[in-house]
Amino acid sequence: MRIAAVLLALFLPGVASAVTCENARYEGNRYTICTVRPAEENLRLFLRDDAGEILGQFSSIEAHLPEGQTLSFGMNAGMYHLDRRPVGLYLEEGEQESRLYPNSGPGNFGLVPNGVLCIRSTRADVIESLEYQADTPDCTYATQSGPMLVIDGQLHPRFLPDSTSKFVRNGVGTSADGKTAIFVKSENSVNFHEFARFFRDILKLPQALYFDGKISRLHAADLDRSDPGFWMGPIVGVVE
Repeated sequence: MRIAAVLLALFLPGVASAVTCENARYEGNRYTICTVRPAEENLRLFLRDDAGEILGQFSSIEAHLPEGQTLSFGMNAGMYHLDRRPVGLYLEEGEQESRLYPNSGPGNFGLVPNGVLCIRSTRADVIESLEYQADTPDCTYATQSGPMLVIDGQLHPRFLPDSTSKFVRNGVGTSADGKTAIFVKSENSVNFHEFARFFRDILKLPQALYFDGKISRLHAADLDRSDPGFWMGPIVGVVE
């Protein structure tokens, strides 16, 4: 496991701009982590093409990008309806497609508190939904999901260490200064408590947000990997 070296690189000044993806193990579970510096990388959300059709696949995003650009990283980024419209808040280039669910909502939104990934030109932040509603930042991109995994350094209060509800899961955590976003996909089935502890205890991130289970997919050019599978709704990615 090279995670110690990865974490050291995350917080050293002067590290070259690049999405780095690494494999890690913790408590017998396997994870893939991809680290993005929003001030240095073109981190953004994807939902629809120019005709208004939902993209839904990493290959569709690649085909949609202008010539000379490529998707270096991608991950499904939030719940969606059967027609793949986002559940909860979704903003793209400042335009709102769907509203915030500040309280209990459908699916895992009901395991409140839930949260929002807010992407701006120089930073990315995971923000608890009620906090977002009370003091709404000027996000360029935003996607709401839930539940929160880590809230101000504490695990979600409803997570159980011995829970038997285990799935392949994915999510994102952000540093306190917003300069680092770390996206994580488990490579085996884990419960919420195990997944959240990885963000808190290993990655040392004060805020983390769950994206999904079962449908978790990762595109990582760094690892020569692009997971096939279900059609997706919102997708977060980095364009090089």
